Amino acid sequence: MKPNINAERLWSSLMELAKVGATPKGGVRRVTLTPADREGRELFARWCREAGLELRVDAIGNLFARRKGADDAAPPVVMGSHLDTQPNGGRFDGAYGVMAGLEVVRALNDAKVTTRAPLEVASWTNEEGSRFVPTMMGSGVFTGVYKLDEVLRNKDTDGVTVADALKSIGAAGSAKPHKVAAYFEAHIEQGPILEDTKTTIGVVQGALGQRWYDVLITGQDAHAGPTPMELRKDAMLAAAELTLEVNRIATTYPDNARGTVGHLQVKPNSRNVIPGEVRMTVDLRNAKDSTLSAMKKDLLATADHVATKRRVSISLTEVVYFPPSEFAPELVSRVRSAARDLGFSHRDIVSGAAHDAVYMARVAPTAMIFVPCEGGISHNEIENARASDCAAGCNVLLQAVLATAGA
Repeated sequence: MKPNINAERLWSSLMELAKVGATPKGGVRRVTLTPADREGRELFARWCREAGLELRVDAIGNLFARRKGADDAAPPVVMGSHLDTQPNGGRFDGAYGVMAGLEVVRALNDAKVTTRAPLEVASWTNEEGSRFVPTMMGSGVFTGVYKLDEVLRNKDTDGVTVADALKSIGAAGSAKPHKVAAYFEAHIEQGPILEDTKTTIGVVQGALGQRWYDVLITGQDAHAGPTPMELRKDAMLAAAELTLEVNRIATTYPDNARGTVGHLQVKPNSRNVIPGEVRMTVDLRNAKDSTLSAMKKDLLATADHVATKRRVSISLTEVVYFPPSEFAPELVSRVRSAARDLGFSHRDIVSGAAHDAVYMARVAPTAMIFVPCEGGISHNEIENARASDCAAGCNVLLQAVLATAGA
C-alpha cells in the first residue's frame, strides 16, 4: 500500500491542538513552559504513544518521538518544529510542522511501511523566545549553539528561571543530544509571497542572515521657537534621515536584502522642544553573508555622514548577528521533486524569519517546506491557512522523508 497522508486527520489534529490555550479571537496563547504549554505537550505525547512511538525528553524540554527503522541503529531522519506560541499567536506557526511530522508517521503506520532509517518527530522548546531569551532556545541547546547551564539560568520578566519553569510543568528530561541524519521542517510561510503568486509549495533555499543594531543619536534639545533651523542639533531629524537610508540600503542591495527600523524612543518627547536624543533599532537581513557585511559597512558609513551633516553623534551597537543559512541542496531538491511529482505549484523561496531549522542546519542536512498563510499574517490571532495547503505540504514532507530515510 502506497502511503498517503490523511488530510482530514491532519486538520483535525491542528484544530484539536488549537483548543489548548485558545483565545477569543481564534488564536492561541500557549507561551513556553506555562500550564498551557504543558497541556499541549501532553496532548502531543498522547498522540505519539497512540501511534506507537517511543518518547524521549532532554534536559531543556525538547520532545523526540521515535519510530523504529529497519536499520534501527542508523541516525534518525527528523521532522519537527515547535508547540509554543506568541502571547497572542496563531494556530499554525510551529504547530503545523509538528502535526505534519506526526501525520507522516501515522500515514506510514496506515500503509504498514517501515523506513530503513528510524524517524523522529521533534518538538523544540521555546522557539518563539517570547518569554525567555534566546529565541530557538531548545534547538540551540541541542545543537550546541547555547550552553545548557547558562540557558537554564535565564529569567523571564517575573524573575522565573528557565530551570524553575521546566520544573514547574515537569518538562525536563534526561535524554542526551544525538546524531541526526537529516532534518525537515514544514511551516507556514509567515509572509505574503506564496499567496500573492498563487503558489502552493515554497521550496526553501535557506534563511536570511541577520544583523541587529541598537542606535543612540545624541544632539541638543532646545526650544523649538527661538532656535534657528540652521543652528539646530536635531536628533530626530538625524533619525529620520537614517531611517530613509536604511530603506535605501535594503532596496539597492541584491540577495533578498531587508532593512527595518522598528523602534524609536525620543527625548524629551515634548511638542515644542527640539529632540536631543533618539534611541532606535536597525534590523538588516540578507541571503548572502558577504552582501550582509556590505550592508553593514554601508550603514556605518552612512551613520557617520548623517552625524556630520546634522551635527549630532551616532553610535551603533551590534546586538545580534547570525549568518545566512543555506539548506542542503540534496534535500531541497527532494522537496522540489516531491512538489513537482505530486502536481503542486511550487517556487524557490528564502525564509525571512529564523526557525529551528537554522540551527539544525549546523549539525545535519536540512530543508524546509513552506505553505501559504492568509494575507501573509503570522504572530497574530487571525493567522490562518487552508486545509488543502496544509495537506499538500504534508504530502510533500512525506515523499521527501521517504526519499531520505528509504522505504
